[in-house]
Amino acid sequence: MDRFMAILWSWIYVIPLIILSTAGFGVVSFVISLFDHTPARQLKVARVWARSLLRIAGVKVTVEGLDRIQPGENYVFVSNHVSYMDIPVVLGNIQEEFLFLAKTSLFDIPLLGTHLKTAGHVRVPLEDPRSALKTLQHTAALLHAGRSTLVFPEGGRSESGVLQEFKDGAAFLAIRAQIPIVPMAMIGMHKILPMHTLTFHRGPVTLRIGEPISTDGMTTHQRAEVTAAVRRKIVEMLE
Repeated sequence: MDRFMAILWSWIYVIPLIILSTAGFGVVSFVISLFDHTPARQLKVARVWARSLLRIAGVKVTVEGLDRIQPGENYVFVSNHVSYMDIPVVLGNIQEEFLFLAKTSLFDIPLLGTHLKTAGHVRVPLEDPRSALKTLQHTAALLHAGRSTLVFPEGGRSESGVLQEFKDGAAFLAIRAQIPIVPMAMIGMHKILPMHTLTFHRGPVTLRIGEPISTDGMTTHQRAEVTAAVRRKIVEMLE
């Protein structure tokens, strides 16, 4: 019965309200883009949208270690990834000026594409490895100039919730930009919205923030070493 009620609650209440919230904030973002082309205003809209999704889905987030993030600094945030709700959790609870790397096709979606462009997010041509590398180099320059980013180094959501092996793109970005990597662990997300379902479950989530890992003086040849250190830290925090 609990499962049946969760499905009913999701399809009658949660999913329709998430669609309405996303469409509504998409329109707000578009209208703002006509008058203001700076990323900061778009990021504020995205934060309110993220918090609305968490409220609708009944997700109560507890943040641990927020004092490890220094105001005015920029970072590469690295986290495990198990749910479509992971980004709203981060956006709604960490007050940094984020840019995101998104696949090119997302920029062609009405309203969403306008928001991504105006907010200064970066297209990643996944089908062209050489262009993707140039995109990473360009993104590193943006980070060095004062932006932060969130990377899910597993390359996709974990079906089981168990941490997968990491790709080294986040370490590459942090080393090129000479900024710290912040390891993060999201605990409880796998229960909120299991992969391959649209059934939401109310519940608590913990966003655990680790000590920033410096990349000062490192070169990109050390990215595998940095990637391994970040993964070890996230494993510790998940346990």
